[in-house]
Amino acid sequence: MAEAEKNEEVKAPSNFIHDFIDEDLAEGKYSKIQTRFPPEPNGYLHIGHAKSILLNSGLAQKYNGKFNLRFDDTNPTKEKTEFVEAIKEDIKWLGADWEDRLFFASDYFGQMYEAAIKLIKKGKAYVCDLTADEIRQYRGTLTEPGKESPYRNRSVEENLQLFEEMKEGKYADGEKVLRAKIDMASPNMNMRDPVIYRVAHMTHHRTGDTWCIYPMYDFAHPIEHAIEGITHSICTLEFEDHRPLYDWVVQEIGYERPPKQIEFAKLYLTNVITGKRYIKRLVDEGIVDGWDDPRLVTIAALRRRGFTPESIKSFMELVGVTKSNSSNDYAMLEYCIRNDLKPKAPRVMAVLDPIKLVIDNYPEGQVEYLDAMVNMENPDLGYEKVPFERELWIDRDDFMEEPPKKYFRLFPGNEVRLMNAYFVKCVDFEKDENGKVIVDTNGKPVMGKKVDVNMMPYRKEMQMVFQDPYSSLNPRMTVEDIIGEPLDVHKLYRNKKERREKILDLMELVGLNAEHAMRYAHEFSGGQRQRIGIARALAVNPKFIVCDEAVSALDVSIQAQVVNMFEELQEKLGVAYLFIAHDLLVVHHISDRIAVMYLGKMMEIADADELNANPIHPYTLSLLSAVPIPDPETARKSHRIVLEGDVPSPLKMPTGCPFRTRCKYATEKCGQEMPQLTDRGNGHMVACWNK
Repeated sequence: MAEAEKNEEVKAPSNFIHDFIDEDLAEGKYSKIQTRFPPEPNGYLHIGHAKSILLNSGLAQKYNGKFNLRFDDTNPTKEKTEFVEAIKEDIKWLGADWEDRLFFASDYFGQMYEAAIKLIKKGKAYVCDLTADEIRQYRGTLTEPGKESPYRNRSVEENLQLFEEMKEGKYADGEKVLRAKIDMASPNMNMRDPVIYRVAHMTHHRTGDTWCIYPMYDFAHPIEHAIEGITHSICTLEFEDHRPLYDWVVQEIGYERPPKQIEFAKLYLTNVITGKRYIKRLVDEGIVDGWDDPRLVTIAALRRRGFTPESIKSFMELVGVTKSNSSNDYAMLEYCIRNDLKPKAPRVMAVLDPIKLVIDNYPEGQVEYLDAMVNMENPDLGYEKVPFERELWIDRDDFMEEPPKKYFRLFPGNEVRLMNAYFVKCVDFEKDENGKVIVDTNGKPVMGKKVDVNMMPYRKEMQMVFQDPYSSLNPRMTVEDIIGEPLDVHKLYRNKKERREKILDLMELVGLNAEHAMRYAHEFSGGQRQRIGIARALAVNPKFIVCDEAVSALDVSIQAQVVNMFEELQEKLGVAYLFIAHDLLVVHHISDRIAVMYLGKMMEIADADELNANPIHPYTLSLLSAVPIPDPETARKSHRIVLEGDVPSPLKMPTGCPFRTRCKYATEKCGQEMPQLTDRGNGHMVACWNK
C-alpha cells in the first residue's frame, strides 16, 4: 500500500533552473546547494521580490541545502535601517527561513578592498581620473569599440598608491575611480573597463565613516557569493549581460569553487507599478500613504490587504519560472487569494439585494438562535449562532413570481428550506400600481423597489464585450465553459454533444483553435482573450452588442485584427454594435454614425463621414485635431487644438454646458443653460450656443 501511494505521488513541476542544478550535482561541481536573497536596503520589497525569495528558498528546500539572507548595502546614499527591518519582516512572513545566516555586504568591505588590491597587483585594475561623462564617451557604442583611458597604462605601483589615497579620503567624490582592465573593444559593453570602486564621502548605516570608498554592485556581488559559499546565484534577466563580468571577477580573484549565475524572467503584472524606484517616487511625493498603502503591490501592502503567504506562493507556482519576460494579469493574484481563503476563512451571511420575508405563523417578538457552520467547506471551523425571527431578509434572486423550469427557490405556492433553519412556504404577495411587489399591513413578502420584470429574453438579445479581456473572464473556468455559460443559462442545446459542437463552431468563427477549448484564460494573449469574450457574446446569437473600449487594452496590431473581425462578424451575422472608444480613428473606421460625449452629455451626433469632414462642436474639433495623420506633409500643415483648463469633476459638474470651462467660445449663456441638440442639416445634431 505504501509503495502504491509512493508511486502515485505527484512530483513538483521542474524548470530549467532545476535542470542546471541537477547537472551540476551529477557532474560533482558542488556537493551541496546554497542559495541567497540579496536585497538592497533602499526600499520595501514588492511582489517581484517575493518571486525571487520563494524561488531561492524553495531551491534550498528542494535540494536539502541552505538559504542566506544578505543585504547588499554598498550604496549609503539610499540605504536606511528602516528598510532593513521591513525586509526581514516581509521575508519571515513569506516563510523563508535564513536561520542564523544573516549577512551584510558591508561585512566584507575589508575583503573586497583586498580583492581590489589583488587585481591591481595582477595588472587587472587601474585608477582612472576621467569624469563619469568622459567614461561614457570613451565607452563607445554598440556598433563602435570604446577608446582606452589615457590613465589605463599606469604602473602597478602608481595604481596602488592612488587607490590607497582614495581610501584615505584625499580625493573628492567622482575625482577618481578604480576600473577593471578588461577589453575596450568587447562586444559586451559591461566588459569595457567597468568601474569597480568609487569615492563617496558619506556615512554608512552600519560602518559609519570608516570607509569613503565603496565597491560597485557588479564587483561586490560575486565576491559576496564566493565568501559565503553560494553555489548558484539566481537573479533576473537584466543581469544576463553582466554574467561575463561576474565570471571574470571570481576567476581573476581566484576562488576555488566560484558560484554560478543563472537568470530567470522578472515578474510583471498588468496595470500595476512594480518597479521599486517608481513605488519610491509615489511614496516620496505623497501620492500614496506610505510603502504599505493597499493600492501598491509591496509585500507589506499585500499583507495589509489580507493576502496570505500561501496565496502568494500559489500565484508564483501558477506563474512558473521562465526565461522570457511576460506580463501576468492581476486577476490571477486575486484568484489565488480567493482560492486560499475559500476553505479556511469564516463565512459571513449577507443579503446584497434584500427582499423582506414575513413568516405569518411564527410568534411575533420571538427570537431563536440556530447553529450555522462558520464555513460549509470546513467543518473544523465550528459553528456560530444565527438569529431567526418572524421578519427575515432574503436575496431578490431567491424569489420569482413566474419562475422558469427547474427554479427551486421561493415562488408562490412553493416550499423551500432556509439555510440552517426551517421550511417556509410562499402563500401570498401584493403589488402596487406600478407592478412592484410590496409589503401590506398584514405582512406579506416584499420585493423591494424594483419592478418585477423578466429580463431573460432581453438579455439574450443584447450582449457586451468588455474593455479588459481578462478581468471579464473567469480564471477558474476553461475556455469551453466560458463560452458555454450563456448556452447553459438560456438552454440553447439539447445534449452535451450539441453544446460542444456549438462551442467549437463559435471558436472557429472568432479564429480560435479547437485545442484551446480545455485551456484557461491566463494561457492566452490579450487578443486571444478578447476573441474568447466575443465568442461568449455571440453564443446566444444577439441582435445588439455593446463594445465598451473593446480594443483599447490591446496592442496596435492586435487592435486591427479584432476590429477587422468585428466587421466580418457583422457582415456574416447582421449584428449591430454600440462601439464605445476614445480612439477616433477606430470609431470612424467601424461606425456608421458617431455620437461625441463630454462628461455624460451629448455634444454632437452625425454620420461618420460627415462628422469627420465637417465637425462643428469645439470639443469634437479638438478631438479630431489630435488624431495622428499618416501623411507627413499633411501632418505638418495641420493645427493641433490644445484645450486649456482642467477637466471638471463629474461629482461637481459645472452649471450649463459642462464643456464651457475649457471652451474658448463660452459665453454667459453657456453657464446658465445646457444647449439642446439641434439639427444643422442632414441629421447632423449639435449642442452648442455659439457654433
